[in-house]
Amino acid sequence: MLRIFTFAILAGLLSQVVLSQDTSLRKVKEAFHKANIPEDIGQPFNPKYILEVTFAQPSGPAHTLKAGIQLPRNVTGVQPLFALIGQAVTPGPYVIVAVDPDSPTPQNPKNAQIRHFLGGNFRPTLHLSDRAVLRPLIPVPRWILPTPPAGSDPHRYIFLLYNQPQDFSRHSLSLVNASSPIIKFNISEFGKAVGLGNPIAGTFMLVAPGPA
Repeated sequence: MLRIFTFAILAGLLSQVVLSQDTSLRKVKEAFHKANIPEDIGQPFNPKYILEVTFAQPSGPAHTLKAGIQLPRNVTGVQPLFALIGQAVTPGPYVIVAVDPDSPTPQNPKNAQIRHFLGGNFRPTLHLSDRAVLRPLIPVPRWILPTPPAGSDPHRYIFLLYNQPQDFSRHSLSLVNASSPIIKFNISEFGKAVGLGNPIAGTFMLVAPGPA
């Protein structure tokens, strides 16, 4: 019953008129390069799909990212929902990672990267046209709320999707577990260690200090 209810919620979200979302791979790639993301995370970015990241709100409309959009901090505290948009989406599984390369400030990112999300075993479970909802086969890790410090410029919060390599769960747990610090994470080094390769989809948002 819970699974049916969850699918109903997801289907409802995906059928909403979304005012802000990525629709062009070329524009997503341009936004990544304009924001200097490939250089700052040490990975090339040549997406095959559009990664849709949505923050569903307890009340009011959901917020779906468009690469480079700035969102109020108080709408980013809920667990994000993920979907892939594109032709011939493969069965997966996929790994999704979210990092902040701007901690504590973009001018002095001495704590970067902050690991806000790292989850594997995502697979397409519900298809609507060319959009495939992604759900994990295991409990999803907790999304960590953006917390740029007072006085900082907005931070970039980057979501990246990868093809999941074999034995990812075992190898990743040897590097990252519940007791691992979230600061000074390096997605490039982590990716090399577990065989992630380069991201095949991604998007990002800006979040400034304060609730609005």
